[in-house]
Amino acid sequence: MNRLAAPCPDAESAEHQQAAHKTSADQFATHMNAADALLWTIERDPCLRSTIVAIAFLDRSPDWDRLSARITEACDYIPRLRQRVVAAPLGFGPPRWEMDDYFDINYHLGRTLAPEPCDQRSVLDIAGHMAMSAFDKDRPLWEFVLVEGLKGGHAALIQKVHHSITDGVGGMKLARLLLDEKRNPAATKSHAKVVDSQHVGGLTSVADWFAGDLRTVASASLRGAQALPGVAAKMATTPGEPVITIARHLRSIGKLLAPVSTPLSPIMTQRGMSRRLDTIDIPIDQLLAAAHAADSSLNDAFLAGIAGGMRVYHERHGAPVSQLRVTMPINTRRSSDPAGSNRFAPARFTLPIATADVGDRMRQLGALARGWRSEPSLPLTDVIAGVLNTLPAPATTALFGSMLKAIDFVATNVPGLKHRAYLAGAEVEMQYAFAPASGSAFSVALMSHVGLCCIGINADTSAVPDPEVLTACLREGFDEVLSVGRK
Repeated sequence: MNRLAAPCPDAESAEHQQAAHKTSADQFATHMNAADALLWTIERDPCLRSTIVAIAFLDRSPDWDRLSARITEACDYIPRLRQRVVAAPLGFGPPRWEMDDYFDINYHLGRTLAPEPCDQRSVLDIAGHMAMSAFDKDRPLWEFVLVEGLKGGHAALIQKVHHSITDGVGGMKLARLLLDEKRNPAATKSHAKVVDSQHVGGLTSVADWFAGDLRTVASASLRGAQALPGVAAKMATTPGEPVITIARHLRSIGKLLAPVSTPLSPIMTQRGMSRRLDTIDIPIDQLLAAAHAADSSLNDAFLAGIAGGMRVYHERHGAPVSQLRVTMPINTRRSSDPAGSNRFAPARFTLPIATADVGDRMRQLGALARGWRSEPSLPLTDVIAGVLNTLPAPATTALFGSMLKAIDFVATNVPGLKHRAYLAGAEVEMQYAFAPASGSAFSVALMSHVGLCCIGINADTSAVPDPEVLTACLREGFDEVLSVGRK
């Protein structure tokens, strides 16, 4: 049986590889952190479900026994895959992760044959139905389905994971543990099973629960303090700096939490629970060439492509707009952070989409995105989330619902695999992430994969009743951007 092999050589350093292989329970805290708890709480509104879907398209069907063995072993190695969420006693404090006594791998890992026409669209339709359905909250929050029988003997693995488990970057760290550098690697020594010391039952755990609450709060506060080096010294040595610094932070927090009531789009106004997934593929070198020609970054070109597509989409519907609201997750993960839990700050800002010159558009949007990355409130998101979690759950849900449903779209960029990788003997040819729309009309996620930008689109079909048109317009927007690199 093929055991857990070393991860692919995409890990950024030996330190990352060592961190990825730690079997200490410290890598997976028993309590949800503040961001995880918020993502869990706001699902009282089903339009705000934070389900992440990813699809790995494979060159062949993987060996089922090897795949089952690898994922079963990963469930012993990664506690989250065997844990369910348990509410705090009396509703006080964040939920915690507890081992599921009734864990059954056959519930979480399944296989099916692709329906006609047995192509990528067939897989996307299956994944779209999975994205619509809520998790069974009495079980661990993940489901994998292997889709076989695709044309040419190809296959696909659909991965559905709740956002409270991890974010996109953390998810890639976990995904690497399932992959091999070679199609048929030599067997390697198995990693030790994580000791089931995290199982705590019933009301006997109340004292431990509140002790965990205190540790969670202390950790968030420490993280916030560590993220602001030099502020205290600056305040102490510069006359008037305390007042200026406090005012700047308050303004920044206000921007982060500013309430908005309606989307800026006059046509993408409805919100619902149905989803349609689609994809766009762009060679990385072409998108980079366009970005460099405009003295911009890959992410600037990515945002410019979406903005151009939105301009075309609204013009096609006879409803031109000059700007739209976007949520862009900003990665705050450090190399020492565990793969589990969320480490991102949700920047929300208004994106101009009417700029005709594509080079100007890239530079303009890049300046906006970089401006948000330097906002002083971003390092404090854990602390802010902790404060919001003290509100009654209905109040927290209503607050975030009012903010998120007025967002027009979500855009996120996740670094993927740089080198070829294999899953139980099958090569991963393409890999897409479909970020939750989180109350917006649609999400667009770029995941790099071995020289390719794999772009996943997750559309709310109440907001976007013509998702095929949306995808076609986004393709036009990206073609505009790519044309800059060809000049």
